Amino acid sequence: AGASDRGSAGGAPAAPAPSSGSGQGDALDLNSATASQLEELPGIGPVLAERIVEWRTQHGRFSRVEELQEVDGIGEKLYSRVKDHVRV
Repeated sequence: AGASDRGSAGGAPAAPAPSSGSGQGDALDLNSATASQLEELPGIGPVLAERIVEWRTQHGRFSRVEELQEVDGIGEKLYSRVKDHVRV
């Protein structure tokens, strides 16, 4: 009765399938986004957008979305608001 691959509430999915539907087009690429594009993310203002760009300059490309948490000022709560809106 209604069994699907969505799973139950609980742990995070291992990895979203990049080619599963049209939602991917809405995700902002952390490695190519400009500071002004990053500011459009929920909870990200001009200061954090610049910090994300600076992190990218110092460390190279983001290899995982989770690395966003290494940016000064992005904690768990903010990361949880932004993670579904970005990709690498």
